[in-house]
Amino acid sequence: MSIQQIAGLDLAKNVFSIHVIDLTGKCLIKKTVKRSHLLELFANMPPTLVGMEACSGAHYWARELLKLGHDPKIIPVKYVAPYCTGSKNDANDARAICEAVTRPHTRFVTIKSPEQQALMLIHRARQHWVQERTALINQIRAYLTEFGLVIPKSRETLERKLPDVLEDADNQLPDIARALIHDCYHHLLVLNQRINEQNDCFGMLVKASPSAQRIMKVPGVGAQTATAILASIGKGEQFDKARDFAAWLGLVPRQYTTGGKVRMGRISKKGNTYIRTLLVDGARAVIANCGNKTDRLSIWVKGVYERRGYKRAIVALAAKNARIIWAMLNKQADYQTYTA
Repeated sequence: MSIQQIAGLDLAKNVFSIHVIDLTGKCLIKKTVKRSHLLELFANMPPTLVGMEACSGAHYWARELLKLGHDPKIIPVKYVAPYCTGSKNDANDARAICEAVTRPHTRFVTIKSPEQQALMLIHRARQHWVQERTALINQIRAYLTEFGLVIPKSRETLERKLPDVLEDADNQLPDIARALIHDCYHHLLVLNQRINEQNDCFGMLVKASPSAQRIMKVPGVGAQTATAILASIGKGEQFDKARDFAAWLGLVPRQYTTGGKVRMGRISKKGNTYIRTLLVDGARAVIANCGNKTDRLSIWVKGVYERRGYKRAIVALAAKNARIIWAMLNKQADYQTYTA
């Protein structure tokens, strides 16, 4: 594809701003376009490098522009902000995007397929329901505390004891409060059912995905982690090496270097929080079950644990698993038992 011009597209719901320049930097188009006319405008353009910020709808528009023969690039917001000058408005944002997309050090978001986005929606829905369930449990516990009824922490304990509390007519719980808490308990059961259905869905998706089955052989990686990684990075072609994937997850040390003196701090915690959390939780489960195992991975983990402590061992194993997973996806290779 021979790019003939460069465009910055500021996405919105109904009205879009576009800033187009030629290869010499001369402004060709600077206008706002309604949603219904956007693709018509690009259909009449020569092959164009189109930059847009990563936001809701960006992957959809990128796929549509690809069909029209253009080269769309999705840019993280933090790479656009330095080029935005003047007041905050859509026209200036489009111009900043147009500038950012041409910079050699700008990093881009890989365009996701509809299947990847649909798979990620399952994870987002489950994550929302888990958060809602946690908030509801805390709310129920707080309601009961108002009447002197204290239930110990943990979801399992609450679900086990709450029916007895509601049935106990001698605990002086007012009828109005009893009815309200009963409704909250019913909603809690519905959330449990929805979350369990999503967990079953992960299992069904894994059965249909050889790549997911392959990376699930890595210790600490289950169906939820495997499907989340595939939905987010596919084969990992956007990363040049395994460490780049670990850095994208925020599992590498934060570097502060000046005057030739290198300082490495805690992990950066940048990038994808969701997958990083899944890998860390999986690593925690692996370490908890190391016990007296004598395989090389267990020996390595226990060595890190003894030298650096429990939490550093968890992060080290999560980072190692991230690198292994990237190598498996990139090379389409099977998991090999860790060798020192």
